[in-house]
Order: sequence, then C-alpha cells, then structure tokens
Amino acid sequence: MRGWFVTGTDTGVGKTLVSAAISVCRASAGGRPHYVKPIQSGAADGDDDAADVRALADVPASTGVTLGPSVAPAVALELAGAEVRLEELVSFVEEVAAGHEGEVVVEGAGGLLVELTSERATCADLAAALGLPTVVVARAGLGTLNHTALTLEVLAARGLELAGVVVSGFPQAPDVATRTNGRELDRLTAGRLLGVVPRLGSVQPAELASAGSWLGPEVGGDWDRERWLASLEG
Repeated sequence: MRGWFVTGTDTGVGKTLVSAAISVCRASAGGRPHYVKPIQSGAADGDDDAADVRALADVPASTGVTLGPSVAPAVALELAGAEVRLEELVSFVEEVAAGHEGEVVVEGAGGLLVELTSERATCADLAAALGLPTVVVARAGLGTLNHTALTLEVLAARGLELAGVVVSGFPQAPDVATRTNGRELDRLTAGRLLGVVPRLGSVQPAELASAGSWLGPEVGGDWDRERWLASLEG
C-alpha cells in the first residue's frame, strides 16, 4: 500500500483540506490518489469529509463507517449500540487500495489518540496497522507548539513514521506569535515541514488549483521551505 495517513493536532485543524490538497498534488504528479475516510462521525450535522474531498479535489473518495453524532467515533458507536473493530477499518482501507491500484490518502478523526473503535483503538493504532507515513496538520497560532510537540512525541513513542507537518490556516499578515511559531515548528520537526496552507474563507474547488504552491515536493508540490522561513524574518 502506498500513500499517507493524515492526522491533526486537534479537531477542526484542517485535515480534510490538507487531504484534498495532497490529492490534487498527487493527481497532478500522476499518482492516481484515492481519498479514504475509514470512519466518519457527525453525519447528523452534515459532516461528510469524503464528499468534501471529492468536490474539492475531483478524486475518488470513499467512507467506511458513517455515524450520526458529532462525537468521537468510539463514543458514537456506543451510543448507536454498534460494534466496529480495528481490523475492519484496516480491511476497508486495504480493499480500497487493492481495488484502486494507486495511492491512498487516509484521513483519521481528530488527533492521534482519538478512539475510533469498539475496543477503543486510536488513530495511532490505525496508522500503525496501515503502515503509512503520517502527515500531521497543525494550527498556525497560539497553542500550536504544545499540541504539535505532544503529537510528535506520540508518533515517536509508537515508532510511527513522520512524513512531515503541514501548517494550516496561515494568515497573510501574521503577528509576531504566528511568525515565531513558524520557525519553532520547523525546529520541533527537525526541518520536516511539509507545507503551509493559507487561511481561506469558504473553500471552493478553484482555490485548490494553488495546492502545489502550498505543499512540498515530497507530495508533488513546489512549496519552498527555505523561502517560507526567510519570509518570517522581521
């Protein structure tokens, strides 16, 4: 299986947008990506990450288990009286990957320690079982350094491969905290910044045409880490 596992330092940090951006970059590079959401909660509130990626990136997108309440998937399963185990989520992703014969962009739920299944397996457990390199999506503003450091510690403690960190929602005119956060995130990751997604309003498909300038060559983009770091000086 080839591809990436996309997680975040928190919920609502921009994982779905980054997943769509990776998909656009890989499609441009001839990678034939297929987006996969193994388990989706929040359907009762209209959450459908696969539909969002399909619309934004124009790539195949699949969802495994869909749950109504906007709570952690393991809690949603309990509320529904349903049972889903880690091996079922892994099998779903493997079947999509085998049937597609391309790359998969797998999006988790919330952060690495969010519980997904009836036996309380986490996103980290799913990432480990899939064996895909992990893309961590981090916020730009205050609080991101602690959240990112904690996430990187979990990755390291579990022996998971870090593909890189993507900074999400970076403003056009960053304040001093946001500028210094950029440099500190580069230090925390030992230079493993994978890209920077600008702060956007209502995201439309046309805006994803710029995805190649948001992400680095590791995923098929042309974002320049050194140039971006230099832009933070001052």
